[in-house]
Amino acid sequence: MPNYLSIDTSAHTSVALVDSTTGSVIAQKTSPKGNDQTETLAVYVRELLTDNNDEGKNLAGIFVGVGPGPYTGLRAGLVAARTFGFVWNVPVHGVMSLHALAEHVKQEANVPEEFIVASDARRKEVYWARYKQNGDILDGPRVAAASTLPSLPVYGVGAGLYQEQLQEAGAKAQEQSFDWIADAANLAQRGIADLSAGKDLSNTAPQYLRESDAQVPAFMKQAKA
Repeated sequence: MPNYLSIDTSAHTSVALVDSTTGSVIAQKTSPKGNDQTETLAVYVRELLTDNNDEGKNLAGIFVGVGPGPYTGLRAGLVAARTFGFVWNVPVHGVMSLHALAEHVKQEANVPEEFIVASDARRKEVYWARYKQNGDILDGPRVAAASTLPSLPVYGVGAGLYQEQLQEAGAKAQEQSFDWIADAANLAQRGIADLSAGKDLSNTAPQYLRESDAQVPAFMKQAKA
């Protein structure tokens, strides 16, 4: 059976090749840095396909994380996934990047009835969403200060960055998850499950949740007026 290629650049560059039938991970590459998406993404994809004797045109499709995430890094992954899909003539499916973190939580022992996943949104804020024990989303995605989150267990790198603020809010930062970022393999596993449930994943519009840090200078806006 053909494989899925999965890409997420909402935090670091994460790329995986996943069996389309079982969801098992065939190979995966994740960058240790969070600002090198344009340098690493195409290289990782080429290496995964070559090392596993696969070709883009033979894929079952591509899953891509739609965020939330910083503008530049997220855009790099989305543009690449759409381009690959067009060139190889395979479908591209959009999956919210926080879903990948929720899938990771589901693999833990003693998953709480409700929980939150949080990624780094910078500016002393987190991107977050609230989930049921089975991974169904209850609220989000949102961007906010960690001190405003509901008093629930919180997983992900965002929990590690803002432990004190979460404690002030009555939330419980889960220490085992402090290095968790959106993972392409988990993203694909969520995507496969959603497709099997009949969900429409055709929307690959980015979820930025706020404007880019790069803004047009005021004098340039005045010149255009």
